[in-house]
Amino acid sequence: MLHSVLTVAPRFALDHSRAPYADALEAHVARGPVQLMVPGHGGTEDDLSGRLAQFLGERALHLDIPMLIDGVDLAAPGQTVTPLDEALALAADAWGAKRTWFLTNGASQANRTIALAARGLGDRILAQRSAHSSFSDGILLAGITPSYVMPNVDAEHGMAHGVSPAALDAALTEAEQQGTPAHAVYVISPSYFGSVADVRGLSEVAHAHGAPLIVDGAWGPHFGFHPELPESPARLGADVVISSTHKLAGSLTQSAMLHLGHGPFADRLEPLIERAFSMTASTSTSALLRGSLDIARHALATGEEAIGRSVAGARRFREILRADARFSIVSDTFDRFADIVDTDLLRVPIDVSGAGVTGHWLRQHLIEQHEIFFEMSTATSIVAVIGAGKSFDFDAVYRAMVASVESPEADIERRATGDAHDFPNLPKPGAYRVSPRDGFFGETEVVSAAEAIGRVSADTLAAYPPGIPNVMPGEEITEEAVAFLQAVAASPTGYVRGAIDPKIDRFRVLRG
Repeated sequence: MLHSVLTVAPRFALDHSRAPYADALEAHVARGPVQLMVPGHGGTEDDLSGRLAQFLGERALHLDIPMLIDGVDLAAPGQTVTPLDEALALAADAWGAKRTWFLTNGASQANRTIALAARGLGDRILAQRSAHSSFSDGILLAGITPSYVMPNVDAEHGMAHGVSPAALDAALTEAEQQGTPAHAVYVISPSYFGSVADVRGLSEVAHAHGAPLIVDGAWGPHFGFHPELPESPARLGADVVISSTHKLAGSLTQSAMLHLGHGPFADRLEPLIERAFSMTASTSTSALLRGSLDIARHALATGEEAIGRSVAGARRFREILRADARFSIVSDTFDRFADIVDTDLLRVPIDVSGAGVTGHWLRQHLIEQHEIFFEMSTATSIVAVIGAGKSFDFDAVYRAMVASVESPEADIERRATGDAHDFPNLPKPGAYRVSPRDGFFGETEVVSAAEAIGRVSADTLAAYPPGIPNVMPGEEITEEAVAFLQAVAASPTGYVRGAIDPKIDRFRVLRG
């Protein structure tokens, strides 16, 4: 049995100083229940569970209870509203949504859920080409035929950003002129690198074309909780928002939320999402993960001062780096791109090419020599992610960066200027010859790269940098795509996700 949520105004006060689901879970544990039920560890450190209790702490075992417990995810005797109902209503209010779902399979679950739900509106969707692979999976599962709008790409740093309202309008108009109007629109904001799109403008364009706007806001779960941060997309007109709460908002890894906005498509989308959610959610949902979501909402809603300290720390880190000619802040030049209207200050993308090393090398050296882990790297850059409400010793981080680039190992690893990103131009997608679903499930064979040109791909192939899918199942493999993929794979810092072999000598294609 899956949880139900309130779909009308709650019959209780929305008090963000409480964490009702987490409180109920703790109250249940405090009664000392004897668990003659799943999970097998029984909530104790006894017998075979001793090592697990040492690993996690016995309290984590106590809190790891199954679903369908009165007074936790079910209503207590004499009550009509569950603690879970209250927690979900508080989350919806916090992010400006009509309704929220707690997810325990990450934002990937949200992507698959919304793809299945969107199929209820029609079989065509216009998607930003740099969509996460889990959304591509959802398209395959749902049997949707996508068309694409390309994001702006910073070729120098290998970074994909977002889509402008003008670009979206042009793509939607072209689809209509071809007789294949989109039934939904899917965009990404913020990007992996902290660039923020004009969500309000994008929603207005999508609605003018009769389509809801789905925003993959996985990297912006903290938006809307501090005046120096961008606003929550649900308050800017987005019809659906995917929120990877664990990324910067403090819940446990693999926990996320899906928010339904208040827009003109809400009544049509709500039952579709609920039905799709029932197909993607576990019937053994983790109480620990749901409790962490409730606590993360509480922390954000009541933690503006702590979030402000994080923002101030991130600003100071930027100033420290700007004072050193070997480093620069990539987001300082975001105004070059028409799609970017704001920046997430808790994401610090750092250009390290002035130090003569690659971002990949510096990130790995910091891990190996200093136990400092940056979120990710490109050929030119490393990216710091600062959790909302978190503080770090940025002076110590900077000293470690300096020590790394001044080390003897750095002298060995110096690269010639331009050799890490001298790639051909990003290729345009090939034409769809069959649907993505038929391309994925069809009978396949493996052929050489030369033989693959003009054939139909069975795989999704995405070159990093910048991480945009270059070939999708059902698409024709073009000569330009093969050249681009092979050039990236041959570079010192590039690779191709989904490839059969690292040199891209072979492709999986539909037979015949």
